[in-house]
Amino acid sequence: MQRIAISPRPDWQAKVEALGLVYHSTDGKPYWNESAYYRFTARQVDEIEAATNTLHAMCLEAAQHVIDHNRFAELGVPPAAVETIKAAWEAEPPSIYGRFDLAYDGISPPKMLEYNADTPTSLVEAAVVQWRWLTERFPDADQFNSIWEGLVEKWTELKTGGYLTGTPLYFTHVKSTEDLMTVTLLRDTAQEAGLITQGIHINDIGWDTGARRFVDLQGHPMKSIFKLYPWEWLLAETFGQNALATYPQVQWIEPIWKVLLSSKGILPILWELYPNHPNLLEAHFGRSHEMRYYVKKPLFSREGANVTIKDDTGLTRSEGNYGEEGYIFQALAKIPNFDGNRPVIGSWVIDGAARGMGVRESDGPITDNLSRFAPHLFE
Repeated sequence: MQRIAISPRPDWQAKVEALGLVYHSTDGKPYWNESAYYRFTARQVDEIEAATNTLHAMCLEAAQHVIDHNRFAELGVPPAAVETIKAAWEAEPPSIYGRFDLAYDGISPPKMLEYNADTPTSLVEAAVVQWRWLTERFPDADQFNSIWEGLVEKWTELKTGGYLTGTPLYFTHVKSTEDLMTVTLLRDTAQEAGLITQGIHINDIGWDTGARRFVDLQGHPMKSIFKLYPWEWLLAETFGQNALATYPQVQWIEPIWKVLLSSKGILPILWELYPNHPNLLEAHFGRSHEMRYYVKKPLFSREGANVTIKDDTGLTRSEGNYGEEGYIFQALAKIPNFDGNRPVIGSWVIDGAARGMGVRESDGPITDNLSRFAPHLFE
């Protein structure tokens, strides 16, 4: 695993904007960073793929354990959602995608940092932009990336198998450029599979009190909805109460049981079930259990918010609005440092299988909303 400096394409901004990455810079600094790329060997890619598939299977076992032993509260799941989660788990409704964040140095086994199994982003850059970069700059090299194909295959299965409960399939999100482009990619893959889709901002979804159903801006009932909006947020709102009351008459993608895997509380559960597994970091609820170096994470924080790291330099903290739901403590991972650039692997799961990866790098020990996405290849 190497980080190799390279000159960016002179017109890189226009090229990535044409692919939907209109948020390629933050405060005048590139978020899409093609002034360097990461080079892996085929063996290393195989190792990341195998670890991802193993971790996903383990996470499903951990979710089953939570359900069997009624450990929802430890994961921050409100009591009102428990029975709906149990029913959705048994019904096995469609699940499309997720992203593991892994610490990896190319030598030691990949270590799971967390699993965004509900609302992962960085999809445009991982599925499309870095692939186009590869074909232009290194056409003879390869890349671990069949994300687009995997999405089309899954949507095709849902269409041909009759798994969706209504037409059109709605795609909803908040009014964010990044979320819009993420949903646009997902809609494009669904449409390539032959599905009829329609976009709507989540704040524009209506509730017909008399008919007790969700409706679009024209008053049409909404029966199948992909949401780029976290379940833990929904469940804290009146919207979520209506979603629980009408589940499964409305088919939500991702399904509600995904909240179990997106909660950082799944990390101590995994450590209990698979102690000392080579792809896991030691993790505990509530306290550090004598770990010398650790990361303290809220159950539902995003983009590195409200994280505390204890390492040999002391304590590093990030700000944010999370933490009231509780914390877990996870052993500090060894993340490579390439001249101040610290990469984390985002390994994508489509329909339960590893289908590609992306690399985000940060200046400090916490991967936050100022991290950069760098392309990769393998030879």
